[in-house]
Amino acid sequence: MNARTEHISSGEPRPKTCYAADGATASSDCPNNLADAQPIAVLMRHLLGPQPTTSPCADPAGTVRRVEGAQHPAVAGVPGAPHRTTHEGRAHARTAYRKSIDRISDPATAAPAGAVTTSYCFLSTYPPTQCGLARFTSALRRALTPPGGDDRASVVRIVDAKAFAPQPDVVHQLRVSDPDGYHDAAAALNGHDVVILQHEYGIFGGWDGEAVLAVLDRVRVPVIAVLHTVLTTPTPHQRLVLERVVAAAGAVVTMSETAHDRLLGGYDVDAAKLSVIPHGAADNPYRAAVDDRRRTILTWGLLGPGKGIEWALVGLHELRLLQPQPRYVVAGQTHPKVRARDGEAYRLGLVSRTRALRLRDVVRFEPAYLDDQALHRLIGRADVVLLPYESHEQVTSGVLIEAVTAHKPVVSTAFPHAVELLSSGAGILVPRRDGPAIGAALRRVLTEPGLAASMSAEAARLAPGLRWPAVADQYRSLARELLSGRALVTGS
Repeated sequence: MNARTEHISSGEPRPKTCYAADGATASSDCPNNLADAQPIAVLMRHLLGPQPTTSPCADPAGTVRRVEGAQHPAVAGVPGAPHRTTHEGRAHARTAYRKSIDRISDPATAAPAGAVTTSYCFLSTYPPTQCGLARFTSALRRALTPPGGDDRASVVRIVDAKAFAPQPDVVHQLRVSDPDGYHDAAAALNGHDVVILQHEYGIFGGWDGEAVLAVLDRVRVPVIAVLHTVLTTPTPHQRLVLERVVAAAGAVVTMSETAHDRLLGGYDVDAAKLSVIPHGAADNPYRAAVDDRRRTILTWGLLGPGKGIEWALVGLHELRLLQPQPRYVVAGQTHPKVRARDGEAYRLGLVSRTRALRLRDVVRFEPAYLDDQALHRLIGRADVVLLPYESHEQVTSGVLIEAVTAHKPVVSTAFPHAVELLSSGAGILVPRRDGPAIGAALRRVLTEPGLAASMSAEAARLAPGLRWPAVADQYRSLARELLSGRALVTGS
């Protein structure tokens, strides 16, 4: 194991706990046209009954619930996790992931000068919707259409009942409650060369978001499906929906090797369609000044159960004797779906715990949804980024990518994406729900000579391949392959 990437445990015995996917359940009202188009899905609904879904746009941090007796994925070095994945297999996955990052930073993979103009259309949530998926789509759209470029990109925005004011880049709004809306959405998508579908179970209508299939059945142009969640133990219907999405797409993108391997090992999919392209991030020009000020630990993102902030507070309590005491900033509002369901109960619980642990002078909550510039400034001021997530399932994290591209040392729980990206020395991994382990890792980063600098240097090495221009080039390459293949077919 790399000397700078470690699994720290508090030494306490930890029970074996198992997890199953949970989150906001999609609408039970399935569009009428699905009854004829998907008899298998309808039959399975009657056989299995209602099933939960998971989605960062439906709930934060890949929210999970504890289920006794279920099986969860192995995580290297974390006490209580079943060791189903070999050390050699994990090492191979991490090596392959780092090679993919190195490959996309190679100028040889960039789009050639004078490439044919391509029009893209995204099917996704989109700002002003406040979720990670919307933010991802907005950033990738901008990266595919830089100033001075010839390509163009539009959006078919997925909305609930509410419609937003028209925007120049939004060509249609798909209301998930509208049974006739999927035909119109497909018509809008067909007016472009390539569709980029952002897939999450929770953002589409129907059971496990199966209504997305009604759109894909009507799309006549090549589709790139970007999978933001690939479950280890999906329900039969969740597996069926994802397999049909993959079958309908010409190319499929996962953002980690873990997600790629889960697809191959647990789903009936065509391996030739699969590519690994990292989640992108913007170049962050803001850097913290080096002085003797209080050090800042930062966690950000939409808040809700599963984010793990309560365990971070326990870790901060372990640092109470450090002088000067570090400051812990928790930035982000409660997730809109969580707020609609539970109000501000999670945030108020964190405030109460802060008081109980006597950390009011240490912890600062900033309950706002930040725009890109404000977020970059906040990240730039941080000395270390903390990701205390509880999820075993999370195969991609935009927050993690933002931290690494900003050259920040990271302390993270060992969720799959963190294990892959931090394994070469950019971070320290800790077990989930282990406050003392979080505190021990933070203490090392803040006090051990040279450690933070070496972690930052490794993050700087990884950063070029993770920035949006490099990531967008990979999507352009996929689009060119799909369009050239289609031209061969139609021209034969």
